[in-house]
Amino acid sequence: MRRGWWLFLFGLALVVGGSWQAGRIQTAGGIDVRDVRFRSPAGTVMSALLYVPPNATTATPAPGILAVHGYINSRETQDGFAIEFARRGYVVLALDQTGHGYSGGAAFSEGFGGPAGLAWLRGLPMVDKANIGLEGHSMGGWTVLAAAAAMPDAYRAVVLEGSSTGKPFAADGTPAWPRNLALVFSSHDEFSKLMWDVDRAQDVAGSAKLQALFGTTAIEPGRIYGSIAAGTARRLTQPIAIHPGDHISHAAIGDALDWFGRTLEGGTPLPAGDQIWFGKEVATGIALVGFVGLLVGSFDLLLALPVFAALRRAPPPGLPRRDRRWWRQFALTALMPAVTFFPAFIAVTLMLPPSALLPQTVTTQVTVWALVNAGLTLLMARFGPPSSPRATPHWLRAALLALATAAIGYLALLAMAAWFTVDLRFWVVALKPLGLDRLRIALVYVVPITLAQVVTLGALARLAVATDGRLWRYGAAKLALTAGFLLLLVVDYGVLVGIGRLPTAFDPLTTVIAIQFVPILATIAAIGTFTWSRTGSAVPGGLLCGLLVTWYVVAGTATQVS
Repeated sequence: MRRGWWLFLFGLALVVGGSWQAGRIQTAGGIDVRDVRFRSPAGTVMSALLYVPPNATTATPAPGILAVHGYINSRETQDGFAIEFARRGYVVLALDQTGHGYSGGAAFSEGFGGPAGLAWLRGLPMVDKANIGLEGHSMGGWTVLAAAAAMPDAYRAVVLEGSSTGKPFAADGTPAWPRNLALVFSSHDEFSKLMWDVDRAQDVAGSAKLQALFGTTAIEPGRIYGSIAAGTARRLTQPIAIHPGDHISHAAIGDALDWFGRTLEGGTPLPAGDQIWFGKEVATGIALVGFVGLLVGSFDLLLALPVFAALRRAPPPGLPRRDRRWWRQFALTALMPAVTFFPAFIAVTLMLPPSALLPQTVTTQVTVWALVNAGLTLLMARFGPPSSPRATPHWLRAALLALATAAIGYLALLAMAAWFTVDLRFWVVALKPLGLDRLRIALVYVVPITLAQVVTLGALARLAVATDGRLWRYGAAKLALTAGFLLLLVVDYGVLVGIGRLPTAFDPLTTVIAIQFVPILATIAAIGTFTWSRTGSAVPGGLLCGLLVTWYVVAGTATQVS
């Protein structure tokens, strides 16, 4: 009971303290951050964060910037850019694309929501309509290009971060369109073939598509081509980063700051290197870690209540030692999820298109992958080390315990969003409250994902060794779930850095998604190990992890069918 209180209070302190600090950083200098909603011309509800610096008033309008995230991200992903733009006196609309975050509609519809976002930004009385910038990362680049195509005289400059003009989802670029364009394309971007039809990101200057945009066959990174005054300026920069790394790259953000400083009038002059956004990223990352402590502390406190007394059991003693069968089971548990990852994701893409029943492609991919691995895990259990006898689980009480624990975490997250206008995130890992439409979607996926988590934690329990201390117990569990993905990513990105080509370039999106699996699976292992030590069963922890994984994936990905 005492340990539960310590975990709960420490986790809560990190959640509140980190969120408070994040709110302080994003509002530094008197910036007002607002959670806004508006409707597109088609009637779709659009969501965004609006950053209003103190210099922007009806009497003194300031330049505006439409900033848009990439595929399966949300408006908060643009925090680094938005914070620094606002610090320089720009009004920033960080938009949720259609089908993303809290915006309605289907992903890819209505020009990704870009035209509606630009029109709404221009309608704000504190925005100087003659000085509008457009910035987008990846698919967010296609979003702002859709806005530029729909309203060709409504903006002054564009920054594409890890994005492109032309196919597959934008109009072809020319020396005259879009106006005053800077391309920030990182040296190790995984999407170079899709974006610019070159095998290596380092060779993007040699792309025929890019050369047509610049109007020259000799493109030198850092050099400005064309004329800013005439709206034909072009510049390529290549910071050292990968595609999702643009969001946490001082160089990539600095290139965007420098370009708008050159092309928009009325901003506050600050050096491009003067950036504070990373403090906000660290603060919400600390809050995210605290969230895990809050959950396990809540679980422990709830478990002490009389209604859950039947679930309190000491875990079986575990195996006496690590023998050959243990190592074989460990290797299979670690490697199998990584081996099945690409086949499962690609199979869903080819054979299970999004539908009214399964409206989110990535969530369907995660669900199928989890079920495949659960099935293989049950099959492997026949050949693994013998397990200790287990008590019959109390499923109803376990479900109530998991729901109550998740509800406490959810209420904490709602409070942070309401008080500080933040979600909990670090880089590509983010947790945010579910909108009502996403809650409905979560109900479709939660049962299969949760059952798969129960099986996964059962496999971890079979690897428990009686002589392990706490460090070894938690460390072995985390490695059992993450080692395969760690190996996959080390090889993949090691080759990318070494020769400039990604071994899994046949599916760069799934490669990028794999990065999230390491921290998520490590968290599942930590929660599962903790709950196992309190209940002697994989069921309560598995049900809790199933709720969390469903929440995380459904809230953070795109909805293809609305």
